[in-house]
Amino acid sequence: MKTASLTENLVYNEKKPSISILIETETSKEIRIIFKKGQLMKEHKTPFPIVVEVFKGAIDFGVNGTKHHLKAGNLIALEGGVPHDLIATEESTVRLSLSKKDKLERVQNVETS
Repeated sequence: MKTASLTENLVYNEKKPSISILIETETSKEIRIIFKKGQLMKEHKTPFPIVVEVFKGAIDFGVNGTKHHLKAGNLIALEGGVPHDLIATEESTVRLSLSKKDKLERVQNVETS
């Protein structure tokens, strides 16, 4: 059994989103991304399917050039290879579910400015 919290030990970065792994299982990785209002992750792709949950706040989630306004409680799922971007429209906490085969470093290296 493993446990983690989306609300404890929040550390905001001034210039870019704060990205950390919460739990890693045999099949997936659960990542927490903490945004200050206005912080972004430029358009990128993932090699594997993902699920994004807005836990707190709100983001504009772009998919193939179309913006989707997501607020707390909303989820979006994407297949691998789909271009997408994120910008926080308010202070936000986002949970990202990744395939075990994906790497945290790939997410941390997404351009943010």
